[in-house]
Amino acid sequence: MQTQAPHSESPSPQRPLDVALRVLLRVEEGAYATLALTGELNRHALTDSEKALVTELCYGTLRQQLRLDRALSGHAPRGLHKLDATTKTLLRLGAYQLLFMQARPHFVVDAVVSTIKKKRGAGLSGFANALLRKLLTAKEPSLPPFPSESAPKSAWVSVLAQHHSLSEELTAQLWDVVQSPTELDELLRALGQPASTWLRINTLRGSPTEALTALRAELATAPTVHPQLPEAIELHGGHPFAGPAFAKGLVTAQDLGAQLVTQLLLCDSPDGKLTLPEGAILDGCAGIGGKTCHLAALLQNQRDIDAVDILPRKLELCRDHAHRLGCRRIRTIPTSLLERHSALRKRYAAVLLDAPCSGSGVLRRHPEARSKPLHMDELTTLQAQLLDRAAELLVPGGVLLYSVCSLIAAEGPSQIAAFLAKHPDFSPLPPSPSDPLFRSGPTPLCEPSSPFALRTLPHRHNADGFYAVRLLRACTARPTG
Repeated sequence: MQTQAPHSESPSPQRPLDVALRVLLRVEEGAYATLALTGELNRHALTDSEKALVTELCYGTLRQQLRLDRALSGHAPRGLHKLDATTKTLLRLGAYQLLFMQARPHFVVDAVVSTIKKKRGAGLSGFANALLRKLLTAKEPSLPPFPSESAPKSAWVSVLAQHHSLSEELTAQLWDVVQSPTELDELLRALGQPASTWLRINTLRGSPTEALTALRAELATAPTVHPQLPEAIELHGGHPFAGPAFAKGLVTAQDLGAQLVTQLLLCDSPDGKLTLPEGAILDGCAGIGGKTCHLAALLQNQRDIDAVDILPRKLELCRDHAHRLGCRRIRTIPTSLLERHSALRKRYAAVLLDAPCSGSGVLRRHPEARSKPLHMDELTTLQAQLLDRAAELLVPGGVLLYSVCSLIAAEGPSQIAAFLAKHPDFSPLPPSPSDPLFRSGPTPLCEPSSPFALRTLPHRHNADGFYAVRLLRACTARPTG
């Protein structure tokens, strides 16, 4: 009798809970949530609905982590601090589903408890079972009511931090960005929501009409064109990043706030059209090259651009983007701007410095930063050093644009005030007063209190939070004192 070959069983599919656990444990070790999530989704064979569930579990648990810990600790007399990372993360995942999702309660509890039993043993699974069932019955402890408008800052900070699952340190830092405690509540609410998806039309590969026609053929819901910036389009559904419009380089992903920063570098000034000196442009902290490639498009490949970043892998992605988008004059240099690197030119006509920062303006995309310490002294020292180096590399008559994806004053207005006091040959170069992009509309992008600076806010502009300022270096040195 002929024997059959032994049947090879395919591995059982990973449950969304298991995949979400792996992502959050990697985040606990220091990984970015976006990268960890993308890596795990690519590694496992999941349906679209399972991928959506994993994404919701990861981002939702990170956004609400402080509230989840408060709710769980209310039913754990000894607290959560002694639990291992796996158990604590699974309890948070369970609590998020019980408190913030319309999930079947007993299915959630059974799934979490059985996973803890498999990974950590019967003792902890029994503790988890009792804890989650208490939470299921008692729900989240009541949040404190909002104080009166006249209440002191400390009272508002404490209450808003609890309502929005944000550290009190970060909440206090954001106080000065807005006009009132009520608007701070609006800002924090916006920072706790998923970010809109913005695309940039790439004019190096085709016209806006071609790009929009291609996108409308791919998407069930037509995108919306920004009223003052026709190259910026907002998606309302669909995933065009595997489609022909993206593959041909007609469009690329770039948030509205990031697009506005690059636009600010080259926009008209109060004296008319901006004229840069001869020479190349430097992107001093280029990352994966979003703003680098945008600059190339705005300049129609008419200038050399040096893209510098300390991480070679990011510059590999920058080169990939440049190739797809038709950017022909970008040179990548893997180094720190602070290093005296021989590949850098002695002087540049313009420098774009999108400096490392707290990321407080992009919490919608990086919810893992919501509860982490800010390390402000370390960040502001680095930003000041980078600004000094950028100033050194800029020709007289050249333009320096400084930006941070942060809403914290120490990284924005205060940093620039200190720089201008130290460098008297630099002065603000605001957009033209008649510029429709930066000056018009009910919520102008340039702040009334500091009209030369760009500030984007998620709750006002449907954009990531950026601070940016354009500075002109005088053609001759100005006297000090």
